[in-house]
Amino acid sequence: MKSIILLLTFSLVSIFQLQAQEVSIIVGGSNIRGTLEVPKSDHPVDVVLLIAGSGPTDRDGNTPLVLGKNNSLKMLSELFSKNGIASLRYDKRGVGASDKVIEKDLSFDMYVNDAVEWIKFLKNDKRFSKIIIAGHSEGSLIGMIAGTKIGIDKYISLCGAGHPAYSIIAEQLKNVGLSKEELEQNDKILDSLRNGLNITNIPNNQIFKSLYRTSVQKYIIAWFKYDPATVISELNIPVLIIGGTTDIQIDVKEAEILSKASPKSELVIVEDMNHILKEVATKDRALNFSSYSNPDLALSDQLCKSLISFIKK
Repeated sequence: MKSIILLLTFSLVSIFQLQAQEVSIIVGGSNIRGTLEVPKSDHPVDVVLLIAGSGPTDRDGNTPLVLGKNNSLKMLSELFSKNGIASLRYDKRGVGASDKVIEKDLSFDMYVNDAVEWIKFLKNDKRFSKIIIAGHSEGSLIGMIAGTKIGIDKYISLCGAGHPAYSIIAEQLKNVGLSKEELEQNDKILDSLRNGLNITNIPNNQIFKSLYRTSVQKYIIAWFKYDPATVISELNIPVLIIGGTTDIQIDVKEAEILSKASPKSELVIVEDMNHILKEVATKDRALNFSSYSNPDLALSDQLCKSLISFIKK
């Protein structure tokens, strides 16, 4: 009996290892690592490249800026695997197990190029048929730009912005208690960065010093060049745009802007889904943010059905 149990355990581990494989690519001398999950199949399957959101968000959708995990992207991979769809999710350069990077050397365009290289990696694997990009939050813009640079079959925006980043930042800072004078200072900072000009004298405000610190200005300047509505209009492939009604970071109007810019796209507004794709029936900030550290909270059921339907269509 003990031998049977040991054999069964080994078999389960072997199957798990077959489905979840650690992979990596070298881009510009940096090692970028990810997890490739491939369901058992005797024919090529569709594969989704998952691109995480802003900041130090890792391949599973977690960030050290929040105590606890939500595992949103990991849960998406599990959803895809159960439905016969492969997935690749990765730690962006400088995040998680990927090589560290000096912050002042990092540019938004590096993240776009990394996504392109991952697509090339998937194209060289004969186990895959259609290649789909699914970008979450800032990853939505990264993914759609990558999709204009290299051929993919479908594109999915998950809680992505429709306005350029500088507009989103300006809107978000209206809700953090800044004075009228500080908001005017912020507008001047954003205008300078939009024009490719670095800020040397950052106002003595903790929000400004954190958000616009010298070491991230190169990244921001490159990021501000892109208008998501313009970029998505260049994708001549099936597009799915998803927003959530309880997302307190990216309003559903952003998904609607992307939809108008991509007339043939499919727009899904998910009831009671927040920014990390979880089912949360409130916009109360404290209650909503509590889900960011709850790995047991399920993904929105409507989200899951919409994704599988679109991919298999």
